[in-house]
Amino acid sequence: MTKTISPADLAGLLKPGMTVFVQGATGEPTVLIQALADAPEASRGVHYVGCFLAGVNQSDPAGFHPEASGTAFFVYGPFEDSFNAGKLRLVPAGYRSIYAYLERLERIDLALIQTSPPDADGDYTLGFAVDFQPAVLARAACVVAEVNHRMPTLAGSVKVPAADVDYAVETDRPVLSLDTGELGEVAERIGHNVAGLVDDGAVIQIGIGKLPAAILKALDGKRDLGLQGGMVADGCIELVEKGVLTGRLKTVEPDRMVCGCALGSTRLYDWLAERDDVLYRPASYTHETRVIGEVDNFFSINSVLEVDLLGQANAEMLAGRQVSGTGGLMDFVRGARMSRGGKSILAIESTAARGRFSRIVPRIGADGVVSCARGDIDHVVTEHGVADLRDKSLGERADALIAIADPAFQDDLAAAWRETQGAKRWA
Repeated sequence: MTKTISPADLAGLLKPGMTVFVQGATGEPTVLIQALADAPEASRGVHYVGCFLAGVNQSDPAGFHPEASGTAFFVYGPFEDSFNAGKLRLVPAGYRSIYAYLERLERIDLALIQTSPPDADGDYTLGFAVDFQPAVLARAACVVAEVNHRMPTLAGSVKVPAADVDYAVETDRPVLSLDTGELGEVAERIGHNVAGLVDDGAVIQIGIGKLPAAILKALDGKRDLGLQGGMVADGCIELVEKGVLTGRLKTVEPDRMVCGCALGSTRLYDWLAERDDVLYRPASYTHETRVIGEVDNFFSINSVLEVDLLGQANAEMLAGRQVSGTGGLMDFVRGARMSRGGKSILAIESTAARGRFSRIVPRIGADGVVSCARGDIDHVVTEHGVADLRDKSLGERADALIAIADPAFQDDLAAAWRETQGAKRWA
């Protein structure tokens, strides 16, 4: 039977040597995390594990006590201190592999999650975020749920039987939101170029942030698109209401949008709360390449930090600093290549730091990392155009990428390519 406790009671459940799973993304149990931050001694000797999302989840549990530690799959702002101090293990894995990692963990002593209030049957649901919790809930020795009365009970979400929840902390606070802000001219030009690649009837996967928002806006004139991926975002509202995003032609889950998480504004959450055509599924389904490959005309649309002239992409490191993680990038890129009629698209601004640096580079060096291999990339899109790398030789790929770089850097990139290739004379 579930026992209701106060946030302050949570600290008493932790002991040194424990492994504690903490839910991330929209489902982060922020009240539970704050309770642990307020009682730092409770984290002595505790190891935390979770998939925390850049720009959304801002608390690093491994930093709550000098003898706390953690395992993460992204490193960014709040997690850098623990990572640099050797207290945080970074596992460079994609979403599907993260799910498998959690399933393989020897033990999970405590799981901290967020749920909706009990439904008519007395059971909870995972609400807007179901990506990783199913991997741990059946195995956790103890489950504490932040039962948020503003997290709706969604028809398409995953149920959590009351018998599986040991302790409940009742809360009533806004679900974590994300504001993409003003899109800007560059993002809108990239969105226009990406939209030119998307066929009517395509099933799209798209992320979060300014570029994805601009791309969704640019898809306004398409017909019968579908959605199947990791996220559903604000831009989907207009596409559904205008009859663009219908899912009518989907070969898997027709007439349904499929995602692992919703992330956006309060407007998005209110809109989703009234819909029964959105299915929330764990990463073992949304990021499984074999499932994706069965979806005809699957278009993966993702962003990266830089692309080199060999066609390799870096999505994780800048100037030698780990600033992100692999995420679902490779799951979707490879799934799209398995899909009949599918395409993978990497969208990137051509420059960084207000035009001082090119994001199209001669070669990803020691201060970066190859997140996406050259053999996996189909299309690269900037505000200057589209580079279709399919079936192209090394020299042809370099030429295509130079052509979509910022014009101020094109001559230098061409010279660097000639110099690094030297006598190899790759055509």
